[in-house]
Amino acid sequence: MSTPPAKPHAALEKWTWVLIYGGLFLLILGIATGRQNEAFGWSVGVPGAALAVAGIVLIYVRSRLKP
Repeated sequence: MSTPPAKPHAALEKWTWVLIYGGLFLLILGIATGRQNEAFGWSVGVPGAALAVAGIVLIYVRSRLKP
């Protein structure tokens, strides 16, 4: 019985979705907490948005890599 071949870009794919979902979670958390403490909301929401954008950039990078 042979094992299936490993995906060459599996780590990149994993980090792409971790960054997107983690960034969106922090963005929503920043929006929700921004009503009580505006400074904390911004300090959580802006890095969250940056992480989500980084994940989207990784989708583009992954699409340009050769298999």
